[in-house]
Amino acid sequence: MSDLLALFATIFNALLVALFARKALGVPVGWPRSIVMGLFMGLAVSWAVGYIGELTGAFVGAQARAPLGVIFIIITLITAWVFVIGLIVLVLLELFVPTGALPSPLAFLRGWKARRSRARRYTQVVRIAAKHGLSGYLGGRRRTHEGSAAIARSLRDALNEGGVTFVKLGQMLSTRRDLIPEVFADQLATLQTRAEPEPWPQVERAIQEELGRPLGEVFHTVDPSPLASASVAQVHAARLLDGTPVVLKVQRPGARRQVTSDVEIILRLARWLERTTPWGRSLRVFRLAEGFAASLDEELDYTVEFDNLRGVAATLDGGIRVPTAHEKHSTGRLLVMDRLEGTPVGDAGALLAALPAATRKEIAERLLSEILRQLVRTGVFHADLHPGNILVTADGGLGLLDFGSVGRLDQPTRNALGMLLLAIDKNDAIGATDSLIEMLDRPEKLAERELERDIGQLMVRYRTGFGRGGSAGMFTALFKLIHAYGFAVPPQIAGAFRALAALDGTLALISPDLDVVGAARQQGREMMREATEPEAVRADLESRLAGYLPILQRLPRRINKLAEDLEHGRISVNIRPLSDERDRRFLTGLVHQVVVAILAAAATLGAIVLIAADVGPMVTPNLRLVALIGFALLLVGFVLALRSLALVFRRQ
Repeated sequence: MSDLLALFATIFNALLVALFARKALGVPVGWPRSIVMGLFMGLAVSWAVGYIGELTGAFVGAQARAPLGVIFIIITLITAWVFVIGLIVLVLLELFVPTGALPSPLAFLRGWKARRSRARRYTQVVRIAAKHGLSGYLGGRRRTHEGSAAIARSLRDALNEGGVTFVKLGQMLSTRRDLIPEVFADQLATLQTRAEPEPWPQVERAIQEELGRPLGEVFHTVDPSPLASASVAQVHAARLLDGTPVVLKVQRPGARRQVTSDVEIILRLARWLERTTPWGRSLRVFRLAEGFAASLDEELDYTVEFDNLRGVAATLDGGIRVPTAHEKHSTGRLLVMDRLEGTPVGDAGALLAALPAATRKEIAERLLSEILRQLVRTGVFHADLHPGNILVTADGGLGLLDFGSVGRLDQPTRNALGMLLLAIDKNDAIGATDSLIEMLDRPEKLAERELERDIGQLMVRYRTGFGRGGSAGMFTALFKLIHAYGFAVPPQIAGAFRALAALDGTLALISPDLDVVGAARQQGREMMREATEPEAVRADLESRLAGYLPILQRLPRRINKLAEDLEHGRISVNIRPLSDERDRRFLTGLVHQVVVAILAAAATLGAIVLIAADVGPMVTPNLRLVALIGFALLLVGFVLALRSLALVFRRQ
């Protein structure tokens, strides 16, 4: 019983010490480390009272050489100094291992299985990188420009072997020609996500789980052989009970779990590369990884694709078809859509070759016109326009597939993009520069004159004589120029540029003779002409005036009051520089930190003077009263200094 009481007393003392430590430092130090430090402080005090007292001459054996009050003061000082040493340890822990940097013991035990699985997968990824000769680049020991072609091939092979998540990462990087060299982008663009089909019984079970009922209650027939098979999903042909032909896009069982695990590894690896390698910092790979993780998470949620499909369908003018999704049969892992007839452009070489050149050019111009209209007029655009996502029929019809990646632009951005196309058409470098600054986040130190000259040279280069590959070259070069001048490109605008660049490759397959940049200029010119027609301008002004109407109704009264105040000298200016609560909180914290630092310095200096003074009465054979007061004051100075340091770390 006595041992149990002693245990409870020890734990209670540790909790009290932990509470006092948190209050003394003024920051929420973690409870586990505070309690552990409280236990060590208790043990240290017991040892100090037993042994350090002999050094001070306070007591020898059981016979005290000093009054009980002095002994009590000395023991209190010893305890306080042990407490200060514990605070020093806590501050150092907060400096190197801040609270929250490590999981709690309970979370550590709960996540043990997941960490073991992640470690096994991480080891596998590193082994794949080493197998393809990339381990030296992960550590930053080798330069990326050494044998760039061979490195690009090795990176492509490693990503392909790594699985679906890493393949999709490579595909995303292949669209960022503004950030990675052309040789890398070309190699990564060849990555494919085709995979062996999942056995039909497993796919059938996954479909039934999503539907919540047998297939026969929803579909008349379902073809067990997939139309397409990728690493994340499979597509099967089917017919509804009423005979409507549909396709089922079903997510593979376990795909989300595998992708989630791999994405976590990619984020950790990206954070480490950005911290340890120069090229990782220059490319801001962690930011890229975060964007990739967000887009992949949306791609795995078919409800997002369902909303994207409806959003794009609502903006089309009838020239291009998109499938109609069946909401009552669609879920987060199953998408049921009407089947579009046609052949993907990437596989339609024979079909296109049978069409006249004029028809192929008309198809390409119609596709380009619709995509530009989505970018400039509606603001909702398909952001993944590779040849596999665009269907073409024998009669020249077009269709769009796979709406997992759809971008959205607000009205000011659309206006700026339209003005950019118009400025390029007019060879107006100043107008193009102003449009870019309006559309993007302006850097703090922007050399506008140099940017104007570079944009002017870019427009002259691509205005005439560029032939095939024009738009990809123009928009990629423009994107690189934006990056070189330090513009922060919002993800949706980056998606618009990537969509235009990807569209060029698809248009090249449809009509190799199409002057893409010329067609883009013509379409942009026509759309801007439509936007600046008197009727369109009048409608825009009417909508804006409707919003300003409440202000205009109150304007005469306010002007009258302003004139009366001016006449009677009642106008005054009231400036409140600290009206924002955040400003007041920042200033208060700064003053608090400065005051604590000054008090800590004053207490420490005063303590040193008192301890060094050889005056005053002796309270023990080896200790003067003035020195005892100095030790107490030094204790206060140390606590204040530690509190100041803790506040600094907390603010950072």
